[in-house]
Amino acid sequence: MLRVFESASGAWEWAWAAEAAAWGVLRGWVVVPALRAAVSICLMMSLAVLVEKVSMALVTSYAKLFGRRPAQIYKCDPLVADEETGSGAFPMVLVQIPMYNEKEVYQLSIGAACNLLWPEDRIIIQVLDDSTDPTIKGLVRNECEMWAKKGKNIQYETRANRNGYKAGALKVGMTYGYVATCEFIAMFDADFQPGPDFLHRTVPFLVHNPKIALVQSRWKFGTDFSSLKIYTVNFPNIKFALMRFGVDRRNAVNASECLMTRTQEMSMDFHFKVEQESGSTACAFFGYNGTAGVWRIKAIEDAGGWQDRTTVEDMDLAVRAGLAGWKFVYLGDVQVNSELPSTFKAYRYQQHRWSCGPANLFRKLFWSVLTSKEVSIRMKLYVIYNFFIARRIMSHFVTFLFYCVVIPTSVFFPEVDVPDWGVIYVPTAITLINSIGTPSSFHLVIFWVLFENVMSLHRCKAVLIGLFEAGSSVNEWVVTEKLGDMLKAKPNSLPTKKFKLRLKDRFSFLEISIGLYLMVCACYDLKFGNDAYFVYIFPQSITFIILGLGYVGTIIPADK
Repeated sequence: MLRVFESASGAWEWAWAAEAAAWGVLRGWVVVPALRAAVSICLMMSLAVLVEKVSMALVTSYAKLFGRRPAQIYKCDPLVADEETGSGAFPMVLVQIPMYNEKEVYQLSIGAACNLLWPEDRIIIQVLDDSTDPTIKGLVRNECEMWAKKGKNIQYETRANRNGYKAGALKVGMTYGYVATCEFIAMFDADFQPGPDFLHRTVPFLVHNPKIALVQSRWKFGTDFSSLKIYTVNFPNIKFALMRFGVDRRNAVNASECLMTRTQEMSMDFHFKVEQESGSTACAFFGYNGTAGVWRIKAIEDAGGWQDRTTVEDMDLAVRAGLAGWKFVYLGDVQVNSELPSTFKAYRYQQHRWSCGPANLFRKLFWSVLTSKEVSIRMKLYVIYNFFIARRIMSHFVTFLFYCVVIPTSVFFPEVDVPDWGVIYVPTAITLINSIGTPSSFHLVIFWVLFENVMSLHRCKAVLIGLFEAGSSVNEWVVTEKLGDMLKAKPNSLPTKKFKLRLKDRFSFLEISIGLYLMVCACYDLKFGNDAYFVYIFPQSITFIILGLGYVGTIIPADK
């Protein structure tokens, strides 16, 4: 019996030794070289992203320091009626408002459009209602009829199906006879509220400069630090005292609704103040944001009109118009109130569309960009590399792969060296550049980094789906949920009392799994490592788990 035991023990020792030897060979010949290669690739992508952001920041700074603003570059004299022409001095403008079951915000957008200051005989407001809810459709129709009785030239249009989603609605909207009388189109999504002087500040650029196709304004989300409130919420059974900065509710914006909307505001402000500003200044080209802009109808027609081949019909039209030789102007001083997604589910759907769509568009337009005869080689390189690859593909992958996969995994392999400049200096520089758009939220930059790293997981997934057209979600269009004044009606209610989502819909096991893996990496680094990566990995792990459990954003009470 003893001999049998000794024989079995020897067999186990031999098996363990063989397994250790095999792992040693695999580690030395496959895993470590692959991880080193991944580090090198990520470092190169990090530098490319840094160079792209620095260049955009420099162009924006140049425009600000040397007065290279649109008003100094283009003629934009105000349009004034005189005794001879009267209102004929003003061009006919069509204001389009596409909407789909927008119960919470339809009154805000229609009311703002009807209050635009423009000669009443020179403006047509077109509400394109794709609502499938009969009650909501009736409310929108009644709202349009109410404004029509007040003398507004407002047209309520519907269609029998939702083919092409928003692009399909806009395409059908341009087929009505009265549109032929219009020269320009101002577009606003249902949650956007332009100021009364919006047309007076934007249309003159199009009237006086025949090569300009688009005037894009800036989205405003309205953080206001005029008041500071302290209140308590249950999470889930423990009371925490939280500090919340007040927001000016008169503007109906929600940047201060929760921490998630504050971090979104930082990203969006950088997009408008740096990305759009630099594109407008450097080459008069940038991506149309789909709303809060004014188009020249002739430019839309020259570019081939609206197409629904991707979920970013706005970017598709912008690229095609740019390749046709048209110019774009961004007006950062013209701001339009809008609403940020305040539920995590809505934000994830939005980011999937905004990441998958551009990648899919890049796949479909790559050869069209290369073979275009209307633009220079410099413009082609800008569109392919700067506009698509660096900003909408590479930045997502380096954020997730490097900071959430490669660096944490490297703690198990001390022979894999990640230079300090790649771990500390480059990401710090990128973070500081991103924060310049919203200096008032600089104290939240750590939360922004952690949150953006988690969202990069979903953006990478969406980019791959778009590039390879994998799965049905490549053309999935989910309208971003707007809450409007829903949660403002009962300011003292606790939205955490009752949950609208079922547990399986609320939890995301992918984020939880990655969070647990990062927790293991952090614990191992704390115990055996020498690089102190755990200082970063621990909070990143916790962020993944918190988002995976659904404790982020606004939670809608079931009775809403």
